[in-house]
Amino acid sequence: MNTPRPPAMSDVAAVAGVSHQTVSRVLNGHPSVRPETRQRVLDAITQLGYRRNTAARALVTRRTATIGVVTSGSALFGPTSTLIAVEVAARDAGLFVSVATVPRWEAAGMHEVLEHFMSQGVEGVVVIAAHDEAIEAVQVFAAPVPVVMVGPKELPGGRLHTVAVDQYEGARLATRHLLDLGHRDVVHLAGPVDWLDARARVRGWRDALEEAGLTAPEPIEGDWSAGRGYEVGLDLVRDGLPSAVFAANDQLALGLLRAFAEHGVRVPDDVSVVGFDDVDGSAHFYPPLTTVRQDFTALGRRCMDILLAAIEGEHPAPELIEPRLVVRASSGPPGR
Repeated sequence: MNTPRPPAMSDVAAVAGVSHQTVSRVLNGHPSVRPETRQRVLDAITQLGYRRNTAARALVTRRTATIGVVTSGSALFGPTSTLIAVEVAARDAGLFVSVATVPRWEAAGMHEVLEHFMSQGVEGVVVIAAHDEAIEAVQVFAAPVPVVMVGPKELPGGRLHTVAVDQYEGARLATRHLLDLGHRDVVHLAGPVDWLDARARVRGWRDALEEAGLTAPEPIEGDWSAGRGYEVGLDLVRDGLPSAVFAANDQLALGLLRAFAEHGVRVPDDVSVVGFDDVDGSAHFYPPLTTVRQDFTALGRRCMDILLAAIEGEHPAPELIEPRLVVRASSGPPGR
């Protein structure tokens, strides 16, 4: 029994009553097609269930419409949300995404992943990483296609393109919010020191305090986990509470809130708590968490804008996405 062949571009052209070239122009988003003609082609595509043959297209155009995305595979909110945003933005731009995870940001492993992408003929690469090892690993690889790093504010040399949320400004927003409420003893529970985001948040907190005429204490060493936040919360209960705590992410803040609740510390009456990220569910912490929201949708779109411009030979400037403070019940004036 003969298996019916899938519909071809010529079938779409016949049903729509247009030329093969017109169908090609519609599929490639060419602006010179009249709206009514474009709609006839799209209706024919839907009627026939046509799917373009990307392999054949790549042979003709020498373009694969595919990009590579490298991530650590972390379950942390920021990297995961960034990966989703980049994938959606790439799909909206008509690109296919090939994803590779690297458990450790080492030069050898990164070289292997990038070589794999080169063998696939990707047109560009996005690297989602905001810590030192990732940057070092990517910088030693001379990629023949544009590379956009999501995380660093900017990199020297101009070979790599960057896009990031303004972590420094986000920390300043959080700290200034607490200062405006009247707090003068604002401590910072920091993220891991080898992460760019964590260091930028420390700088933003410290500068906001110094601008207010206050001396910043040493930040409290942390990671990104609720467990570490809980440990620090217990330490603060034992050693003496500050007026307010700015935590480097919402998971740390969650741990703080649990430790405080277990020991009868009222938030925000006895101590205010502010986080960073606005993770799903942070509005339902107890109390609801004041935090800094990162616009991952805008981050993904801008990442694609920069990559597509670089693929076309342009030299886009580094891009910073502005964060936004979300005020909820975990912060209030001191000593209420």
